[in-house]
Amino acid sequence: MKKFMDENFLLTNETAIRLYHDYAKDMPIFDYHCHLSAQEIAENKSYKNMTEIWLGGDHYKWRVMRSNGVLEASITGNAPDASKFMAFAEALPYAIGNPMYHWAHLELKRYFDIEEQLDMTTAENIWDVCNERLKTDAFTSKALITRSNVDVICTTDDPIDTLEYHKIIKEDDTFKTKVLPTFRPDKGIHIHLETFLPWLKQLESSVGYGITSLALLFKALEERVVYFHNQGCRLSDHALDEVHYEALKNVTLEEGETIFKKTLRGSALTHDEVVKYKSLVMNQLGKFYAKKGWTMQLHIGALRNNNTRMHEEVGPDTGFDSINDTVFARALSDLLNDLDTTDELPKTIIYVLNPRDNYVIGTMIGNFQGGGIAGKIQFGSGWWFCDQKDGMIDQMKTLAQLGLISRFVGMLTDSRSFLSYVRHEYFRRILCNLFGEWVENGEYPNNPEFLGRMIQDICYNNAKAYFGI
Repeated sequence: MKKFMDENFLLTNETAIRLYHDYAKDMPIFDYHCHLSAQEIAENKSYKNMTEIWLGGDHYKWRVMRSNGVLEASITGNAPDASKFMAFAEALPYAIGNPMYHWAHLELKRYFDIEEQLDMTTAENIWDVCNERLKTDAFTSKALITRSNVDVICTTDDPIDTLEYHKIIKEDDTFKTKVLPTFRPDKGIHIHLETFLPWLKQLESSVGYGITSLALLFKALEERVVYFHNQGCRLSDHALDEVHYEALKNVTLEEGETIFKKTLRGSALTHDEVVKYKSLVMNQLGKFYAKKGWTMQLHIGALRNNNTRMHEEVGPDTGFDSINDTVFARALSDLLNDLDTTDELPKTIIYVLNPRDNYVIGTMIGNFQGGGIAGKIQFGSGWWFCDQKDGMIDQMKTLAQLGLISRFVGMLTDSRSFLSYVRHEYFRRILCNLFGEWVENGEYPNNPEFLGRMIQDICYNNAKAYFGI
């Protein structure tokens, strides 16, 4: 029987052990997609206790607690911080097979040097020890990033953002990690939602003129792309819960203008009108990204805010989302093809939340590769509910079978927590074990140096080259 979470955790063969310890373990981290707060980094935030740094904003942990019967007051409500921590400690031992059990103990081990398992017999001592250590300078936001060996962080930012905190971070010569914005214009694409018109007013304030036509919207968006680019941005991100896209041979700019002005008048749009608007905007944005050499990220397949009562009580992004099951292959192909037809398809990373769709993406990316860019179109790493052992393995095996896993840009945190960088260790161990299995089964030659370089490329080098940062 193997010891729990020893130095060879998740490494089940000698090749995997060698690949991880000799090549993967000490590579820097290129976190090209996350939801960390630029303000908390700029202000080098300190954290008052473990609940604030560990449970605050982490809907993964909240779902575990709810499944264990914890009342919402002790999750997102007004219960004392200590009782929230104890509620999580009581739930965690029941999370066998859940990646949270591994992530939580890796975080305790790597950041707090705690080897004990968290349960109700150890919770009080762990609470006290961790809180005492949080008082030191080693646990500020910047210190945690530095300790985690993070080279680049790309946050997630609305086009209307001033990026003032990114500017402040850049001015700190003592902090070596690059913290760059990512352009996420979802509110400007979801024209059918009640958030669209208020967002449009904010965009008008950002650019300094009224936006009374689709042409002016495109002008404003391009200006914000340029603004973000000048602040170091090299990626966009789009939450395409459902891929609404109509091939542009079936849509005209004149139709788009009519639809946009109809919205300005407060009139409701039909589903077809929404799709036509989204098609025109996504196509235009893709061209802007290609012009600047950016990478476009597409996150496909979330079914959000399913619980109306809890959405009204605690708001969005609090753990009441799940996997969608809509079909999208034709719409996604048309989006990529329209951009490729004019040779304006940017580098693109496609993430899917439903593992059913892995082979759709594994084959789709091969349709649009080329242009002298290795892995120009990427199958993004296991995302959200697939950000666990089986999900990662399924994604990587699909990519390997249908494309080139050697050109994969690897893992990202997609997290709001400064302790979540252990997920890169988790990924790297799983990656090395997968490669090790192929070698030990005689499916790939045992060439340690070449395999090691390939592992290091996936861990860091590919992303550094791909994003050009």
